[in-house]
Amino acid sequence: MISIKNLVKRFGPFTAVDDISFDVEKGEVLGFLGPNGAGKSTTMKMVTGYLSATSGTISVCGFDVEEAPLEARRAIGYLPEGAPAYPDMTPMEFLSFIASVRGLSGDEAMKAIDKAADRTDLRNVMHQPIETLSKGFKRRVGLSQAILHDPPVLIMDEPTDGLDPNQKHAVRGLIADMAKEKAIVISTHILEEVEAVCTRAMIIDQGKIVADGTPAELTAKSKHHNAVTIALPESLGEAPTDTLKKIDGVSEVRVDKGANGENRFTIFPKDGAVLIEKVSGQATAAGWDVKALYAEEGRLDEVFRTLTTSDAEIAGRAS
Repeated sequence: MISIKNLVKRFGPFTAVDDISFDVEKGEVLGFLGPNGAGKSTTMKMVTGYLSATSGTISVCGFDVEEAPLEARRAIGYLPEGAPAYPDMTPMEFLSFIASVRGLSGDEAMKAIDKAADRTDLRNVMHQPIETLSKGFKRRVGLSQAILHDPPVLIMDEPTDGLDPNQKHAVRGLIADMAKEKAIVISTHILEEVEAVCTRAMIIDQGKIVADGTPAELTAKSKHHNAVTIALPESLGEAPTDTLKKIDGVSEVRVDKGANGENRFTIFPKDGAVLIEKVSGQATAAGWDVKALYAEEGRLDEVFRTLTTSDAEIAGRAS
């Protein structure tokens, strides 16, 4: 439903997007990740027709964004960062305006407005000026206009920005519900959101794609993938470290001392080996008084930091 081939965007001598290619299919929710300035928003603006590409092609539902711009845009619902709206309008007036822009009128427009307002929980503020609304409600007005015409493709930049935890949960549920019949791209800095709603995650850095896979596949690249933590009484000191290092498949053991009268030993595997049963067996054989024992799936934030080298190098120089 979205097909991007060899996409490049330059601003003078600066290359913001550097020869990227990917497709998004119906039923996919793609989390588009990257540090500030990586090229995420620029890519989304080119997909929606807001910016022209320097080179490469973009098609949406089979329509080339440059050659058939109106047809492509009709297929897209777009929630930009900030989601500007006329402050003196009410949500009802604004959504009525958007409906007319989208070619809806009469009963068809009212049904679309009612459905969008219900899905984003706007009913109680439909007749208040938008400028008087909280940041969270303003964001939901922006989301409503994006889904108003029930587009097959949704492009959303930070869709839960400014929402409280309950509102975030509701919007994530809405995205999951809509995903069955749409292709959805979400740009976000909230890694928890990727794990909660995305079926696929892509990391972009310095205008290039550096990772693309399911959240589980990316998490498996983490050093903490299948790492085991065991909490033992502080009285044992660091003595268990040598025993744990001797377990087959262990690459490293780290100790966090003295938390709540416990020492926590994190055992890192070689090549993602599964260690928890071996660690549990060793603890039983040694007669340790185990306070906690668990394995990790991995940490997406760790993978993100490892792959987005530009920010890591800047942080290293600053420190």
